[in-house]
Amino acid sequence: MKPGKVQVKAICLIQHADRLLVTEYHDEVKRNTFYRPLGGTIEFGELGSETIAREMMEEIHARVEAIRYLGTLENIFIYNGQKGHQIMLVYAGDLTDRDLYDVPILSAHEDDGQEFKAVWMPVKEFRQGRTIIYPDGILDLLPAFPPA
Repeated sequence: MKPGKVQVKAICLIQHADRLLVTEYHDEVKRNTFYRPLGGTIEFGELGSETIAREMMEEIHARVEAIRYLGTLENIFIYNGQKGHQIMLVYAGDLTDRDLYDVPILSAHEDDGQEFKAVWMPVKEFRQGRTIIYPDGILDLLPAFPPA
């Protein structure tokens, strides 16, 4: 996160049955855990859909097909004590490797080599408020497409 800068990101809702593929984060200051769909920063000259394809390949080594735009969300937040501001283009997509839908935890990597986990979480956990998902408004976009 770059303080004082608005970031433009693209994230992808990959849903299978009643589960959504997300990344787990932990805020050390608030001492809470939350989730966000996979994706990343849109590079100069890159379309949001191209960002999704690139980020999914970089992060989980997977191809995504049927990428479709769902909407835009603005995310102003505090994470680990720092204020952030993101404009997020939200897409839906399907994994071309159908076997990945059966892997509960996917090993993933940031472009700096840092490892993280991508996990399948039940959507009802988010809808019932038992588990936090960001950005706000993301659940409103889920009904806009059928699960794979």
